[in-house]
Amino acid sequence: QVQLVESGGGLVQPGESLRLSCAASGIIFSLYNMAWFRQAPGKQRELVASSPSIGPTNYEDSVKGRFTISRDNAKNTVYLQMNSLKPEDTAIYYCNAATQGRSPLHGYWGQGTQVTVST
Repeated sequence: QVQLVESGGGLVQPGESLRLSCAASGIIFSLYNMAWFRQAPGKQRELVASSPSIGPTNYEDSVKGRFTISRDNAKNTVYLQMNSLKPEDTAIYYCNAATQGRSPLHGYWGQGTQVTVST
């Protein structure tokens, strides 16, 4: 059974940092493209950052230079370091795992972790 378990969300003030973690089980982690998505109230889910099994990482334009995705294949874990957080980063953040050549929409999802950036 595949499980993706996110952690690390919370309430922070603008300019502060958070690190999200997603621990995967039930998959051969190193073979999967890993990604973070987010969904704000009333908005569609959007891709934030991706870490392919092979190839460079990618970022949504609004988080470039502030967020960093990384993965530890030995720990079956993907991270999202979020710096200089802004109120518009407030959303539920979801971890996603998909095999090569497959759309993330048809991959596995975690339960989500809430990130709130507010004074």
